Amino acid sequence: MVKRKTALKIRKAHRYLGLFIGIQFLMWTISGMYFSWTDIDEIHGDYFKKDVPEQASFKNLISTSELENEQNIKFLELLEIDNEPYFWINKEHLFNAISGTKKDGVTEEEAINIAERYMLADLEFDQIQRIETVGNHHEYRGRPLPAYEISYKNNENLKAYVAIENGAFQTVRHRDWRWFDFLWMTHTMDYQGRDNFNTIVLRAFSLLGLITVLSGFLLWFTSSPTLRKIKKGK
Repeated sequence: MVKRKTALKIRKAHRYLGLFIGIQFLMWTISGMYFSWTDIDEIHGDYFKKDVPEQASFKNLISTSELENEQNIKFLELLEIDNEPYFWINKEHLFNAISGTKKDGVTEEEAINIAERYMLADLEFDQIQRIETVGNHHEYRGRPLPAYEISYKNNENLKAYVAIENGAFQTVRHRDWRWFDFLWMTHTMDYQGRDNFNTIVLRAFSLLGLITVLSGFLLWFTSSPTLRKIKKGK
């Protein structure tokens, strides 16, 4: 039999461990429930976007050899900006694919038109602003900068983002996505970039969680009346 003093120490350790990590356990449970009950397509904001964005087609495009481009071409993409074709070369330079004119990014009006190709027609435009830098917790983190942030008038604080350098539509953000992002942070315990599952904090709490569970089993083993009766019977 385990001595009463030892059993009390186990009980006390279990109680304080549970109190210390209980909040994090609660956040893991709440976030896990939220993830399992939500549609990831809704989190991505797909219901704010057109199923198939309008795809433009062009003819009479000039050869890339006619462009005033001194670099060797390693990457080439044909983009549409405000109904005009553009070559996006080496992910750095933008040239009009008909006139050959070099373009230094897109304007606010062009960005709004680009967003309209992807977003539902019944969404009402509110405002647009240019963003040069974002922090580690910004909803547009990890994407091309500078960019235009386009806001719409709706109850979910909906925003669309368009890269300025090449006019590429990037993503949408809304209320449910922001809740998801916050809960994902509490779930992974990566309070910087969200997606690192190897943080010291997460490892420490996982280990403490295991110790708490094991101490609970040990506490049951040392204080179970049934086990006491069995041992007395022997």
